[in-house]
Amino acid sequence: MDIKFLGTGGAFDTDYLNSAALLEFRGMNLLIDCGFTVFPALVRKNLIQKVNHIILTHLHNDHCGSLANLLLYKSIVEKSPKPVIIYPSEQFKQQLCVFLEIQVKDPDKYADFVPLEQFDGITCVDTYGKHSEGMQTYSYIFEDEEKRIAYSGDLSRPEVLFDRLHKMPDIKTCVFHDITFTPDNVGHTYYKKLLPYMNGVEMYGYHCDPTKNPSDNPIRLVFYQQELMA
Repeated sequence: MDIKFLGTGGAFDTDYLNSAALLEFRGMNLLIDCGFTVFPALVRKNLIQKVNHIILTHLHNDHCGSLANLLLYKSIVEKSPKPVIIYPSEQFKQQLCVFLEIQVKDPDKYADFVPLEQFDGITCVDTYGKHSEGMQTYSYIFEDEEKRIAYSGDLSRPEVLFDRLHKMPDIKTCVFHDITFTPDNVGHTYYKKLLPYMNGVEMYGYHCDPTKNPSDNPIRLVFYQQELMA
């Protein structure tokens, strides 16, 4: 597995672009989230042609805002095969289709929708209401024979993800977790809440303004790890 981030910022950290990543996983080039800065970032970095699978953590604009642009580009400009959108539940698929229908009219014309259970090695963690009240969100865990990558999405209560990880077999695990440096930000995880979970995993923070990183934070930020940036 190889993961490269296209951006590491939050909804308003436009200097650092929306948090999203391209994951090479079991023969797929899987785009994790597609916020409003992601399509232009893929074009600028000459990576858009690599995307053949897409998975979303939730439907806030900084996580899906340029998905329609991506689908239309793949069809009209690249004239490439339809990308596969992996969906974790039928309800989530229906919500996504309603969102896309406003922009592309017929989502099935531009993407193949395939349920997550058809893909080995991907586990979804239902985090409903743990980012925004009444909002369906998901974390994802990707696993091959030697390594596991956990991607939090937007999550204010990290225990739901780490409880799932602790029940899984003991292999090398790398956790990419959204992080905030403001304790009253109730939509994301305050960095001190992540400290008890650092033992036994490699942990990186994202979805933040890295210039606000406090001096006592031991969690490495993706933004400063050049090997993790696309």
